[in-house]
Amino acid sequence: MDKINIGLIGLGNIGTGVVKLLKQNEDLIAQKLGTKLVLKKIADIDIKTPRGLKINKNLLTTNAHEIINDKDISIVIELMGGYEPARTFVLEAIAQGKHIVTANKALLATYGNQIFPAAQKKAVDIGFEASVGGTIPIIKTLKESLVANKINSIMGIMNGTCNFILTKMTDEGNMFDEVLKEAQKLGFAEADPAFDIEGTDTAHKMAIILSLAYGKKVNLKDIYLEGITKISRDDIAFARELGYRIKLLAIAMLKNDAVEARIHPTMISSGHLLANVNRNYNAFHIVGDASGPVFLFGQGAGMMPTASAVFSDIIDTARNILKGITCRVPLRSISETAMTPIKLVPMDDIETKYYFRFSVLDRPGVLSKISGILGENNISIATVIQKARGEGGAVPIVMTTYKAQEKNVRQALKKIDKLNMVQDKTIIIRIEDELN
Repeated sequence: MDKINIGLIGLGNIGTGVVKLLKQNEDLIAQKLGTKLVLKKIADIDIKTPRGLKINKNLLTTNAHEIINDKDISIVIELMGGYEPARTFVLEAIAQGKHIVTANKALLATYGNQIFPAAQKKAVDIGFEASVGGTIPIIKTLKESLVANKINSIMGIMNGTCNFILTKMTDEGNMFDEVLKEAQKLGFAEADPAFDIEGTDTAHKMAIILSLAYGKKVNLKDIYLEGITKISRDDIAFARELGYRIKLLAIAMLKNDAVEARIHPTMISSGHLLANVNRNYNAFHIVGDASGPVFLFGQGAGMMPTASAVFSDIIDTARNILKGITCRVPLRSISETAMTPIKLVPMDDIETKYYFRFSVLDRPGVLSKISGILGENNISIATVIQKARGEGGAVPIVMTTYKAQEKNVRQALKKIDKLNMVQDKTIIIRIEDELN
């Protein structure tokens, strides 16, 4: 075979990076693949805006079906993002027997249980390395490198926007809103940053990771989710005093036949590798029963890092085409027919350590009252920080706990927050300081 034709749907930032990388390394790619990759057609709703590189006008179309229905195109690259018409285009391309490469985590997290079985039934491959972690090879690591392992835990920093914000707040003492504006100016955050700062983007990636690590179907809505909007400079300062840094972590832990799956701001020891992943970088800390801890780190987003991951899948798929094989590696680690719904541990049942920041009136007996309610709910205090008395108004009391059950913590805080002496809702951050 002297060439393999590919078609690209979506010429945004990442799509432009894919075209640029093919032009830049065309000979190198052909040398490693053993044949030439030819970008036969590019579809986008906007084919007039300059992208900063020369593209033959004959390659451009606003009609994605020119790619989907072209019998000479073997691989369809979907980089338009969103749910629709991406879902329809992907399913139509699969029905035509075309292999799919996508970076669309929202699509796969939401409709993966429809798309992957359709692809297996049609015996076509789906490459989605770029959907999680940008250039970090987390998908291949779980599907192939650690395939013989029972995955005991995965902890990941999966959103560069949140990590950039928390890093700047920690290292420079800036306020959340101030850093968010800087992130938007630098292109690390969207004009509407809700998907990132509320944790939705991380949840999409987490759903994909869970399906690969445990070979189970995941309902996105079942993953516990908190964003970073409530984190203040005060909490970051107290975390530093206690020996921690705050990160938005996606956490999966195997508990017998169930899995803890939660996303929330987390205090981790300042000496841990994850605590020192800064700015817009991503990282994954995986513990397999045979492998032990594995740490992956790199650019989690960006035009060229993500284009690199897209090409990893394109070349993998092209190699399969050259060998006349498909689905050599199951799309989600095991056969789609063998996948069953994942059993998740209810959030009320999880046990971890906690950080509380109470905003209270400066009165005698406040500390003993709060401590009493915590004790009544089987929550043991590990440390207390009570700052010097101010001149009236509210003062902070900070406590950390030994391991406690989430249900008990919620019950205790519900009572504490109703006390007349408590001036604001208690801030709670979970602590994970027993990482391998």
